[in-house]
Amino acid sequence: MNTKKVEIRVGGLAVHVVRKTIKNLHLGVYPPNGRVRVAAPMALTDDAVRLAVISRLGWIKRQRAKFEGQSRQSEREMVTGESHYFLGRRYRLRVVNHDGAASVTIRNNKIIELHMRPDATCKGRELALQRWYRQRLKTLIPPLIEKWQDRLGVQVADWGVKRMKTKWGACNANARRVWLNLELVKKPVQCLEYIVVHELIHLLERHHNDRFTTVLEKLLPRWRVWRDMLNHAPLAHENWSY
Repeated sequence: MNTKKVEIRVGGLAVHVVRKTIKNLHLGVYPPNGRVRVAAPMALTDDAVRLAVISRLGWIKRQRAKFEGQSRQSEREMVTGESHYFLGRRYRLRVVNHDGAASVTIRNNKIIELHMRPDATCKGRELALQRWYRQRLKTLIPPLIEKWQDRLGVQVADWGVKRMKTKWGACNANARRVWLNLELVKKPVQCLEYIVVHELIHLLERHHNDRFTTVLEKLLPRWRVWRDMLNHAPLAHENWSY
């Protein structure tokens, strides 16, 4: 897909515009600081984009206010006593010196015990915990995909897990490939299920239109609860850059 990127200003607001070979304009506000991004058709002028942004200024301001008020985790030091999350529950980290391979164990539903070599760096401990998170998430996803693709009458060709800074999930409808954000492993499992269903529906309907919402409402009547839980959960510490 051909793309062209520019930045325009609308009333002092920086707007990142990406022109693509698409039919409709899409506007989004992204964490952590409310970056405004517009995906626009190639033929759409800057003036037309400005008008579209102006018409949504109220909504943009509300979204940015949410991010400003959303709590953020401090930078992870990966030391004993630090708080970490797994499936919506808060745990205390306990780092245990260990001469063998790195491993992670949950103790009494209160402690995430990380076994590492004494000379392991903060980055090394973080990567070990990330590997464990990834493994656990990958065991949770297949049953959900099987359950919901049967109900929807769709078939996923491939799926994967990766860290994403602006999305909880993504779907390439042409390739029938679904991506899920690694951070979902820290949220209640209902949130993961909501994102799985959301992305699978995109195999039937690419856009967030009335048809999409109708299908989602039918399958998950409480989807807004899980969406709001994701939107109001503390943001992970990241060195955000664009």
